[in-house]
Amino acid sequence: MQLGLDLGVLCGQLLVGGFDGAEPPARTLKALAEGRRGGAILFRRNVPDAAATLRLCQALAAAGDPDRPPFLGIDQEGGRVTRLPAPFLTLPTMRSLGELADLPLLRRAARAVAAELRAVGINLNFAPVLDVDSNPANPIIGDRAFSRDPERVARSGVAFLEGLQDEGVLACGKHFPGHGDTALDSHLALPSIPHGRGRLDQVELPPFRAASGAGLATMMTAHIVVEALDPGVPATLSRAICTGLLRDEIGFRGVLFSDDLEMAAIAAHFPIEEAATRAVRAGCDVLLICKDEDAADRAHEALVREAERDPRFRDRCAEAAARGLEARRRCPPRPVALPAALAEIVGGPSSRAVLEEIERAHAALAALAAGAAT
Repeated sequence: MQLGLDLGVLCGQLLVGGFDGAEPPARTLKALAEGRRGGAILFRRNVPDAAATLRLCQALAAAGDPDRPPFLGIDQEGGRVTRLPAPFLTLPTMRSLGELADLPLLRRAARAVAAELRAVGINLNFAPVLDVDSNPANPIIGDRAFSRDPERVARSGVAFLEGLQDEGVLACGKHFPGHGDTALDSHLALPSIPHGRGRLDQVELPPFRAASGAGLATMMTAHIVVEALDPGVPATLSRAICTGLLRDEIGFRGVLFSDDLEMAAIAAHFPIEEAATRAVRAGCDVLLICKDEDAADRAHEALVREAERDPRFRDRCAEAAARGLEARRRCPPRPVALPAALAEIVGGPSSRAVLEEIERAHAALAALAAGAAT
């Protein structure tokens, strides 16, 4: 595949990095301008208020080549995983929204979230969670999941991703092939799932199949070992999972992100250079390195070296870059020009109306439950 990109730029499109502070570091802007990054991921540390978020996204969006608009991503799920502060819309937990079983409302809620993100220039939301809440001892998923019922997770996840994407924000389903039934936090250790393929097909995989079929733009891997699929190999680094299962069997055609390669599930076992090249070989299209800019530089250098050494790896990088560029060009960041334009959008009438509707739906559900109990 020929994209007409210098090798350093080609490999740079496979990296999305994070940084400290609300001002974009000069090295981040330089890396975007030179094509050594394909975008940035934002956290609470970067977005103290709406005006600062707008300024940051304006600078990041302007830094790159117009033909390579960046991914500007954030985890704005709702509940305890919400990065943007008030007056940005904070949805309740996905579990509580899933309990309502109101798909049109869920779609409207996602559209309201996306409208606010789009206004400040964020074009990628790392949501919805498509994991099934099947293990009460899970320390990382829990109420981030829509339900313990795979079919309800599938229906809810599709409604949420459609709402985001209808409003011009790329959705990202996570964490493939399913992080719901683990007892360890992959930020701290490498979890494993012992279930056989039959159980995976019944519980873990249906939401991802449904989301893929509904046109999900991007997906994120889980840093977990699924023994039935690839014994001993984290899913992020597994070609059997990222390519064999997700691409060849499920038929996903969107962009596959790795979860953060700095998480201990990966970083405690693999140096960043090895993790980066193995993840790309496995089938990941974009690598998240969420804080350490030096690590992101080392990952970039490792990708370039491997692409110089191995023509097949270079072809894999070209495939990944083409997939990411197509998504970014389809949905570039377009922040509003002036902070005053945010007032009617961020925390505005549409967002407030969605929250009020959710509150009424929960009140009705509670009244129904109380009536059934008497």
